[in-house]
Amino acid sequence: MAELLKVIGLMSGTSLDGIDAALVETDGLDVAMSKAALGVSYDLETRKTLRAALDEARNFAEGAAMSYPIRDAERRLTEAHADAVTLLLRKAGLSPRDISLIGFHGQTILHRPEQRRTWQIGDGALLARLTGIDVVNDFRSADVRAGGQGAPLASLYHAALVRQKRDMSPPVIIVNIGGVANVTYVDGDTILSFDTGPGNAPIDDWVQRHTGKPIDEAGALARSGSVDHQILSRMLDDAFFVRRPPKSLDRMDFGFASVAGLSAADGAATLTAFTAAAIARAREHFPRPAATWIVCGGGRHNRTLMEQLRRRLADPVLVAEDAGWSGDFVEAEAFAYLAARSLKGLPLSLPTTTGVPHAASGGTLHCAK
Repeated sequence: MAELLKVIGLMSGTSLDGIDAALVETDGLDVAMSKAALGVSYDLETRKTLRAALDEARNFAEGAAMSYPIRDAERRLTEAHADAVTLLLRKAGLSPRDISLIGFHGQTILHRPEQRRTWQIGDGALLARLTGIDVVNDFRSADVRAGGQGAPLASLYHAALVRQKRDMSPPVIIVNIGGVANVTYVDGDTILSFDTGPGNAPIDDWVQRHTGKPIDEAGALARSGSVDHQILSRMLDDAFFVRRPPKSLDRMDFGFASVAGLSAADGAATLTAFTAAAIARAREHFPRPAATWIVCGGGRHNRTLMEQLRRRLADPVLVAEDAGWSGDFVEAEAFAYLAARSLKGLPLSLPTTTGVPHAASGGTLHCAK
């Protein structure tokens, strides 16, 4: 067995709700043991700044000089991640010198792989200086430059977790419901992954607009409404769902314009049904039927969404905790795992996970000293 490294993974997902930080011990291969984790919510001002960066990114070509809103968002984001590292180290009773590496996902503000463009803000060099720990970031660019989708990237970590679950019959499907939802299909050595469609993002944006709250807590608003099945059917007619994977999405690819004429409750109900139905349609692309589904990410806390998903799938549907995993932190753990793989020059993506022409490594290393 190769030497285990202590690596911190940091994830700020498309939901824009905060930072997930996880400490794992990993050799970048099959071993990945979670040691500590925590979540840090963004304050309202940081959320506004990040949302402004999302809007501003559409005015700039990748690589162009960044506008003030994007530069400000990147600085705030990086400093917030440094604070999260400090809190995690305190929780684990460790110091920076005990940590080999940080895997820093950053914040995706634009994702257009068909144009070979993906943009994650987050200053890796600054984070290394602030924490005193070497940092790997920019995980997606090499994959996209090579012709891949650049997402989803947690697939190899999902497969490593499934390999440890010897009591589960394959195929096992891991569903991550963040702002965008994605699946990883694992059946022995066969790994297939792709974005399925919207996750929490359109639901969150709709609820924010109509109630001022950042999320539909436990799916309560959706539960109080009725699904507009005509609108739902039209949304499911989108060509994305029949496109063969690998495939990926930008956070803003599916919004809430289709439900704009509905009440707050009916709009939430219809958008929630849309997310569940889109995940269920992933089955059209599996080589053989799933035996078990395991759901991680923030969406698993939405009871209405989970009820709809279970009803549509009619297969065993577990949440991550049922499998012994930390459902809020699987993605953060994944970027710790990928940072270790990047350091060793191991692949981060495969032709079957992102569509990259060949197994590809990636990431940029920033040394603290």
